[in-house]
Amino acid sequence: MLDETESCSFCDAAASEPEESLEPIAAGTRLSTQTEDSTESEWRQEVSRRIDQYRARRGRPRPDDSQTGLPFREPPALQKSATDMPDRRRVGPAPRPNRIERVEIRIQPELDFSAAPDDRAHPQTALVPVASLPERRAAAALDALFLGLTYAGFLGLFRSLGGQIALEKMDAAVCFAVASLFYTLYFSLFTTLAGATIGMQLRGLVVVHLDGTLPDTRQLLWRSFGYLLSGAAFLLGFLWALWDEDRFTWQDRISHTYVTAAAPVSLFGSLDPMPRTLAHK
Repeated sequence: MLDETESCSFCDAAASEPEESLEPIAAGTRLSTQTEDSTESEWRQEVSRRIDQYRARRGRPRPDDSQTGLPFREPPALQKSATDMPDRRRVGPAPRPNRIERVEIRIQPELDFSAAPDDRAHPQTALVPVASLPERRAAAALDALFLGLTYAGFLGLFRSLGGQIALEKMDAAVCFAVASLFYTLYFSLFTTLAGATIGMQLRGLVVVHLDGTLPDTRQLLWRSFGYLLSGAAFLLGFLWALWDEDRFTWQDRISHTYVTAAAPVSLFGSLDPMPRTLAHK
């Protein structure tokens, strides 16, 4: 039954087709137009057309080559030398050059104080010389005597009023504090108000400025502070006169004054000495 059927009942196609030649055909060889119209179907034509388009895009094949050449190498015109190709390596930040820090050492030049107008406190007149050390020691001894008598009278008055002094640390500290108070009051009051202590007045000594004139109140206050500083340093400020070039003590250097046995110079710049009754300005 099937062999006698000449056509398909669904698509009306012939049941048998003429035998085709099974000889291989080269990929680059195309059939003639008459053969294509009679033997190839529509899908073969479509495949052939697409192959031709693909070959046209990839390059023209050689006549004796059945396979299209693959472009594994670029044309010579497109080849670039290694020097023309950009370096695609990752370029990191350029290393910073090591900074060499320069250390400048400036040597301080030697200070020259020789040109200073008042580099040190020196007496500025030869008419009013500094009092000698023996005279000043005698005045200091008198001051110590009066100060000791005053302190002893205070202790006697304290005992007469019923007070007691024992050999204990607390009593010794109180006695030392009272003695320091008497020392401070003695030199401060007599120096600031009278211009000299009792011992200096008895020995004929007077305190003058560096130019030989009488000092003002501000200088006398600085001299009182110098007395306190010398006493607080265990009398080192008084002993400083032993090796000072001008025989000055600490209070002399601080206040720019000194002790003299001569009469001070007049305030008006004349060389006539002032009377000794004037203690200070």
